[in-house]
Formats: sequence, C-alpha cells, structure tokens
Amino acid sequence: MATILNLIWLVFGGWLLGLMWLAGAAILALTIIGLPWARAAFNIGLYSFWPFGHTTVNRRDLTGSDDLGTGPLGLVANIIWLLVAGIWLALGHVISAIAYAITIIGIPFAIAHLKLAEASLLPVGKAVVTKEVAAELMRERARRSVQQSRR
Repeated sequence: MATILNLIWLVFGGWLLGLMWLAGAAILALTIIGLPWARAAFNIGLYSFWPFGHTTVNRRDLTGSDDLGTGPLGLVANIIWLLVAGIWLALGHVISAIAYAITIIGIPFAIAHLKLAEASLLPVGKAVVTKEVAAELMRERARRSVQQSRR
C-alpha cells in the first residue's frame, strides 16, 4: 500500500516538493555558512520523494553514538534552523495538510505533510529510515529501559 501511495504522491506534486528541498540543500551547501543545515535539508528532500513507509529517528538512536548533529552543536543548529526556516517550512506543510484533509481521499497525503512538517521543525541530527527500522529501534530502547530498571 505504501508503494501505491508513494507513486500517487510523486505524480501529484511530491516530485516538485522533493526537488525544492534538494535545491534548498544545494543552496545551503554553496553558502559555506549553510553547510551544517545542508545535510538536514537533503535528508528531508529524499524523505519528501517517498514519505509513506518511512519516518525520522534520532541518529544517536540509530548509530549508538553522538556526532556533530546529535550533540550540543546539533542543538544550537536546530534552534537556529527553527527560528530562521523551520517554523515557516512547517507552517507550509501544515497548510498543505489542511488543504489535502478537506477531501477524504486526501487524508493520507495530509498525514504525509504533517510528518514532513514535524521533520522540518528540528531536522539536524535526524535520519530517515523505514518504519520497520524505527519499530526495531523502539523495541531496542524499551529492552534497554527494562534492563536498567531491573538493576
């Protein structure tokens, strides 16, 4: 089902949305000061092409270690992103979600826009994975939590 929804998404504008995010990533990469945010924009761009069956997770949970995007510098980068672009990008996705939600057939696409709105708020330090990988990460985190509570 996710494949069918992704194909419909692509035909009805997902390709344009993805290209716009990738163009934004390229512009950020060209302006040396935008390099810390270029990776985040690139990841959201790829996510925008194929949102169904995927979600975002913290890279720390995925890799098991901190990197520049998941540590204190990532927090600062996320705050700057939120104030400069994140709020406006998320607002655009929310408005698109409302427009899609008006019709019953548009509800899955509204949900996809809400997922993209969430991803565009604080994208630094995030990775896009399949829902199966995200579910396994949640199970692993729950196992660790149970083990720590037994100590």
